[in-house]
Amino acid sequence: MVDTITVSIKDLHSYSMAALASIGMNKRDAQTIADKLTLTDSWGIFTHGNKLLGDYITRIQAGGTNPIGKPRIASEGPAWAIVDGDNAAGQIGCDFAMRKAIDLAKSAGIAYVGVRNTSHFGAAGVYPAMAAEANMIGIAMANDIPSVCAPGSKKAVIGTNPLAYSIPAAKHPPILLDIATSTVAAGKVYAAFQRGEKIPKDWIIDSDGNPTSDGSLYPLKAALAPMTGHKGYGMALLHENLAGVLTGASISWQVLNWIFDDQTKPTGHGAAFIVINPEAMMPLTKFLQRVDDLISEIHKAPTVNDIEHLLVPGEMEWKCRETAMIKGIKMPSDVVSKIRDLDNKIGLNPQWLN
Repeated sequence: MVDTITVSIKDLHSYSMAALASIGMNKRDAQTIADKLTLTDSWGIFTHGNKLLGDYITRIQAGGTNPIGKPRIASEGPAWAIVDGDNAAGQIGCDFAMRKAIDLAKSAGIAYVGVRNTSHFGAAGVYPAMAAEANMIGIAMANDIPSVCAPGSKKAVIGTNPLAYSIPAAKHPPILLDIATSTVAAGKVYAAFQRGEKIPKDWIIDSDGNPTSDGSLYPLKAALAPMTGHKGYGMALLHENLAGVLTGASISWQVLNWIFDDQTKPTGHGAAFIVINPEAMMPLTKFLQRVDDLISEIHKAPTVNDIEHLLVPGEMEWKCRETAMIKGIKMPSDVVSKIRDLDNKIGLNPQWLN
C-alpha cells in the first residue's frame, strides 16, 4: 500500500500546472485546471481533484480533448447564452461559461448559460463557488453517459448528472453543496476498489438488478443506484434536459465515457449554469446578513449526543481548506499512487512526491 503524503497547496498547484504545460497547454488554461483540481483537493474531495490529472492528460495526448480549444459564445440573449466549448478540457469551457453567467446576472439579475462540446468538468462545486465569490448565488449541473439505474431497471439509463450550488454569506463561509444524483459518485466506487475495500450494498446494482458490495463489477457489469430512488432519478432527468437537451450537447448514450471509451474521440458532455444576483432584488448587505442569520439559526438547533452544532453544506469543506492552507493537504494513498503513475510518464520528479 502506498503511503499518504502531505503536500502544500502551492506545491500541488505548481505540479498540476507543470504537468499540463509539459504536454503543450498554455499557462492560462493550465492555471484554470490546476486552480479547480487543487481547490477540490483542499476541500478533501479527493475523487475529483488531482487524482484525475493523469487521466485528463491521457485523453489530451490521445486527441480526444483539444489542448488549445477556445470556448466561444454560440448564441446569446439578455439573460442567457449557449457556449461551444471547442472540445477543450471541461474546466476550461465551464469556467468560461460560469464567468459569462456572472456577467449576465449583473445586468439581468438572473442568467442561464449552457455548454456543449465539452468534457468531464471535475467537481461541480468549483463553479458555484465562483459565483459566491462574486456575492451571487450559483448553480451548476452536467450530464454524463448513463451509469445509474432507474427504479425497476436492470441497467443504467441516466448519468450521475451532478448538482452543485453555493450561496454567499457575510461572516460565514458560503453554503456549498455538491452532489451526484446517484447514491454516490462513481469516483467513490473506483477509490474503494483501488483501496481493496468493499462498498455498501446500496451503492450499485449488478446485471440482475440486485444490490452488491463488489465494486469490481462497476461499470461494465453494474450500475450505480439513484439517490433516494425516484427522487434522484427525477433530478438527474432535469439535469439531462438543462445540460444536454437544451444546450445541443450529446445526450444519454451519445455521451462517451471520458476514461473508458475511445480516447481519440470527443465525449460530447454538456453542462449548465444558473446565477442569481441578490443585489438586483434587495440590498446586498441585507441579503448576506439574512443568510448569516439562517446559518446561525441552524447552528443553534438542538443536537443529539456530543454533536457541538449542526452543519450547513460546505462547512466541513471550507474548514478542511483552512487547515490545508496552514498544514498542507494530506493526500490519500490512492491519490498518491495515481500522481506517481503520471510522474513516471512525464518525469517532473517533485521532491514532495518522493
